[in-house]
Amino acid sequence: MEQKGLSKWLKFIIIGIGLCGIVVYFLVIPEFGSAIAYENPEYEWAYYPWLIFLWITAVPCYVVLFFGWKISSRIGKDKSFCRENAKDLKRISLLAAGDSIFFFIMNVIYLFIGINHVGIVLGSLIVTFFGVAITVASAALSHLVMKAAKLQEENDLTI
Repeated sequence: MEQKGLSKWLKFIIIGIGLCGIVVYFLVIPEFGSAIAYENPEYEWAYYPWLIFLWITAVPCYVVLFFGWKISSRIGKDKSFCRENAKDLKRISLLAAGDSIFFFIMNVIYLFIGINHVGIVLGSLIVTFFGVAITVASAALSHLVMKAAKLQEENDLTI
């Protein structure tokens, strides 16, 4: 597959992920939360703290999609191995790490203030694990792309 075709596919996937995120964060989660609040009126007061918390966790996800869009644009311009891509992959790694830590800590805090359940905290470990996996993969890719960019720069200087 050539660079422009790969770039188009990556952008298509990024748009798809963004749309799925909108559906999940702004339709599924509020509907699911209101159903829980309706069935359990004693937890109705916790609906908005949870909703706001989950919306806050969406922000880094969309920033990551923005950086992914920039990377895919550079791939389409045949600049796959450049320092900018390495830096953006590093930023993705940091965002994923921060979001994972925030997600887990807030779940524990919500447990201690009484608006969470131990089962939810244990389930949040799965989400945190995926966030850490994205962190490690992005950091590794950043390192490899930086090494490839340096090699490419050295190659370009060789006659």
